[in-house]
Amino acid sequence: MCGRYVLHSRDRIRLKGLPPLDLPFEPRYNIAPSQEVLAIADFGRGLEARLLTWGLIPNWSIDGKGFINARAETLEAKPSFSESFRFRRCLIPADGFFEWKRAGREKRPFFILASDEKSLMFAGIWDTWRDRGRIVTSCAIITTAANELVSELHNRMPAILPTENQEAWLDQRTKRTDLLRMLAPFPAAGMKIYPVSSSVNQTDIDNPDLINRVDAGMTMSLF
Repeated sequence: MCGRYVLHSRDRIRLKGLPPLDLPFEPRYNIAPSQEVLAIADFGRGLEARLLTWGLIPNWSIDGKGFINARAETLEAKPSFSESFRFRRCLIPADGFFEWKRAGREKRPFFILASDEKSLMFAGIWDTWRDRGRIVTSCAIITTAANELVSELHNRMPAILPTENQEAWLDQRTKRTDLLRMLAPFPAAGMKIYPVSSSVNQTDIDNPDLINRVDAGMTMSLF
């Protein structure tokens, strides 16, 4: 799954056809569900970047329940995701994400990023929900099976799109079979992982120290 991630390098976000980002942008080191996240898509006026609520609410939802992740294997089958997968796909830029590994009664946090430390693009879907005057445009991060590196921590990871697939992911003309093929696990050889402070467990803490490497035995003592 993906329940926490980082985006701090606005200047490194590159995508063919993307106009200059004119949204307020603050470096984020502990992005959590229900918060606003940057997403890139055609929202009806051509390709642009917007802040969306992380937790996709299907447009037909009665209770307004949001889904932070959508499994690649069930995108077409689940009503909560199928329509957005067909018509409302997006890219969610990130500089890395967190995952936890259980050690006895404790869960130790690790930071996972590209081996060259370049920004990543998560595959996502979005939708707009309306209820009695309230309008929420939201998104979910698509997950896939973990690669050999991430599987040491969890059996799922975000579906990360390489540069050559990003434009096609947003293109309505791309075939369904090709879209699904893009959601394969990102190669483990292109990623690295290291332990970080357990301060990341607190969503109200958001600073660059959260992605600093620490000794694995210290991750719980730095809370």
